[in-house]
Amino acid sequence: MKIGKESEKLEFKKSGAELKEGIISMVAMLNKHGGGELYFGVRNDGAPVGMDISEKTLRDISQAIGNHIEPKIYPQIKEVYADEKSCVYIVFSGDDAPYFAYGRAYIRVADEDRVLSSAELEDFILKKNAGRDVWDGELSGKTVSDVDDTVLKDYLERANSVGRIDFAYTTKEDVLNKLGLTEDGTLKNAAYVLFVGSNMLEVQMAIFAGTERLTFNDIKRESGSVAHLVDTAEKYIRNNIRWRVVLDGSIQRKEIPEIPIDAIREALVNSYCHRLYPSSQNNEITIYSNRIEIYNPGTFPEGLTPQDFIEGYERSIKRNPLLAQLMYYTKDIESFGTGLKRITKACENAGVKVEFKLLKKGFAVIFYRPDEFLTTEKNGNVVRNVVRNVVRNKTEQAVLMVVNNNSELTADEIAKAISKSSRTVQRYLESLQKKNLIRHVGSTKVGKWEVIDNAVLGDEQ
Repeated sequence: MKIGKESEKLEFKKSGAELKEGIISMVAMLNKHGGGELYFGVRNDGAPVGMDISEKTLRDISQAIGNHIEPKIYPQIKEVYADEKSCVYIVFSGDDAPYFAYGRAYIRVADEDRVLSSAELEDFILKKNAGRDVWDGELSGKTVSDVDDTVLKDYLERANSVGRIDFAYTTKEDVLNKLGLTEDGTLKNAAYVLFVGSNMLEVQMAIFAGTERLTFNDIKRESGSVAHLVDTAEKYIRNNIRWRVVLDGSIQRKEIPEIPIDAIREALVNSYCHRLYPSSQNNEITIYSNRIEIYNPGTFPEGLTPQDFIEGYERSIKRNPLLAQLMYYTKDIESFGTGLKRITKACENAGVKVEFKLLKKGFAVIFYRPDEFLTTEKNGNVVRNVVRNVVRNKTEQAVLMVVNNNSELTADEIAKAISKSSRTVQRYLESLQKKNLIRHVGSTKVGKWEVIDNAVLGDEQ
């Protein structure tokens, strides 16, 4: 006796060895019809062959379904008899498509399971959300009076300067209406996070002593608008990464960060553009001895990987389309779906390793700190490691650079070179020696200065 014929809502598997294929078929049927039926112990022509079934068999099947289908479903799984042979029967349904099996989305076509392309997946999601407001387009409960006028004016000036908005500032009400950010005087969420200074957003920033979250050297929290938090996070990273300076014979210096600042800012902007705002988790900046992590509570689009955007031409799937459009107007994001590619390119040019990590409850960009920021000789220029806030005074920096460029200068000659008094220069020379950054070798008359390899430079506070 045959049970029936495979169809778009019915699938047969001969044994539990085909469990993965069965789970894929379940997802394909969920995405096409919102449910279906699956038998184990039945040939694909519908003839029962039976299989050994125990409580563990049913439990293992249930666990595999729970572990490998997203979003979660709760099927009925039981042992049945067909032609006096034991079979596993599963009936399932779900209304939260698209569903994914082992990280990929499938669709049922006749009695076969086909992978959804990224374009089909995007269309699937757009159809699902048709007529439904996403978070950034929903009303916030805040009113126009809550908007920080200075923040809104600054936003419009930046959008005007890059030529992506052509109207001038008049009133808050007028500007917000033109941007489509209000409804009967109530702000949409996109306006709330961009233009209300005291809002729900926070960023947590921390520095750990090693490569794990064990001993921290610093921890800070900041709240405010998206623009404020991006600027604050960028400044925090700038002030706590290593820099190097190229000394070319002049007092002017060229500083190079260990991680490209353009890549850092791109990652920060993306972290707010694509975060899941209803989440209670904060964006995080974590600086370790070997890496910097930028985390946001917004999972990567299921069925896609970062490489799809870096190497291919995938279109951006926008979690917050209104917010993304507003950030495009100010050129905070250049074009949709290209952020990861620009981060990758900037890091490749700088010789920095970058990793994009998909987490169960978020997404992280990880920049690995290069360890080659050591003393090197290149084209006659001395390149030295730069760590901010160690040598804070600019005069002291100038003394150090002049000494490095010409080790045989006297205090009077250094003073003349930097337009300071000899007494001032002498005081800084003594300070640099006490800090073990320079030493004097030889006699007072014919000796010379040596810059010690751990010499470091930074900005005056």
